[in-house]
Amino acid sequence: MPDSTCNPSRQDLANLQGRWEQIAHEADGLNNPPDEHGAPGAITTIRGQHFAVHSVTGELLLEGTFALDASVTPKAITWVDAIGADAGKQLPASYILDGDRFVFIAADEGCERPMVFKTVPGLVMRSFVRRR
Repeated sequence: MPDSTCNPSRQDLANLQGRWEQIAHEADGLNNPPDEHGAPGAITTIRGQHFAVHSVTGELLLEGTFALDASVTPKAITWVDAIGADAGKQLPASYILDGDRFVFIAADEGCERPMVFKTVPGLVMRSFVRRR
């Protein structure tokens, strides 16, 4: 098996594994609007290419899969929700992964992948820190 350090997508996938606490949310140009898929304190757990988001009380808010492409700038991630209004849709996104900090900005299916980490209508950005 090839060394993951030679493949930036595999390296980022390895570094994403575990629990992440949401610390900020921006959507449609608004900071921390009402959010049915997370909130400050919500925990996203990543195992392989699967994610699950739970509220602070343990309620499952969202889950699905994702694919990374760390070879482009900014790095790309495509989310596919398994439940909710976006179930089955491919949501193009960009991400930053810097140690224990993870940020992504996502667009609606069929839209261009966001290239700047600032929202306008139709874009959602979430920021996380690793929770140990």
